[in-house]
Amino acid sequence: MGEFELIRHYFAAAPCAQAGDGVALGIGDDCALLALPAGEQLAVSTDTLVAGVHFPAVCDPLLLGQRSLAVAASDLAPWAPPRLPLPLP
Repeated sequence: MGEFELIRHYFAAAPCAQAGDGVALGIGDDCALLALPAGEQLAVSTDTLVAGVHFPAVCDPLLLGQRSLAVAASDLAPWAPPRLPLPLP
């Protein structure tokens, strides 16, 4: 079962995953969009990185931090306004 099939099967129907009061876009994409006051939105992303799967079991903590930042930035970048620069690792 792939990532998106897993989300559809187990999580997409949950009430907390639906767009609604305070949630502009729920589960199913790389991030959720939460509605804030005055027409603003907050993009929220959560990822799991597993030792031995997503990075070597023994690795430099700095490299692990860079990998984590790259994963998060790749999820959030499509939601950033065109003129909002994201930090580079």
